[in-house]
Amino acid sequence: MNWLSSTAFTAFGQHVVWADMLGNLLGLAGLALGWRRNVWSWPVQLLSGAVLIAAYLGGASPNPGLIGKQVIVIAAAAWGWTRWQQGHRANGGIAVRFASWRERALLAGALGLGTVALAGVYFANPSWSWSPWADAYIFVGTLAAMYAQARGWVEFWFAWIAVDVVGVPLAFHSGYAFSGLTYSIYFVLVLLGLRAWWLSTRTTRPSTANVPQGVTA
Repeated sequence: MNWLSSTAFTAFGQHVVWADMLGNLLGLAGLALGWRRNVWSWPVQLLSGAVLIAAYLGGASPNPGLIGKQVIVIAAAAWGWTRWQQGHRANGGIAVRFASWRERALLAGALGLGTVALAGVYFANPSWSWSPWADAYIFVGTLAAMYAQARGWVEFWFAWIAVDVVGVPLAFHSGYAFSGLTYSIYFVLVLLGLRAWWLSTRTTRPSTANVPQGVTA
């Protein structure tokens, strides 16, 4: 798998390696499938994590921090995949709704506490991150977005916006113009997905029966 760590092409003065290119393409595909509420959004996200792990393991000096992050992403994708499969089996679709204020508060609290905790880990292991606060926020924000997506909350898209607000400027400021451009495309998909899910809540009303919320239509 060493080829995953080799350069695929050069753009804006940045050497783009195969793993990053494939990971970004799979990430875009996963987001687009999530917009359509297609269950394949999850295995695509899982595959993206697997590609990055293979690249990290094939590198000259594998970074346990980066590998650990992708293991967690894969676990989150597997959990989300299970929930959405249950939704399709139960009623043939995925219901979406706005989270309650309590659910929003818990999600925001988890984002804040998770960011502080992970940043502390990065500060204790400097080789794992060159920008501890930003990296911690982006990673925990990504997990928050995946959790909200699995639950079928429209806030899933707001979580991605919160991640992109930091990720896009950081990428351009750090000289990673190609990555910044990719994040900008993510942002456009997020806005389109937000509109689609928001409109869906006005035409579909999930049952109030005792079923897992955000799973069945």
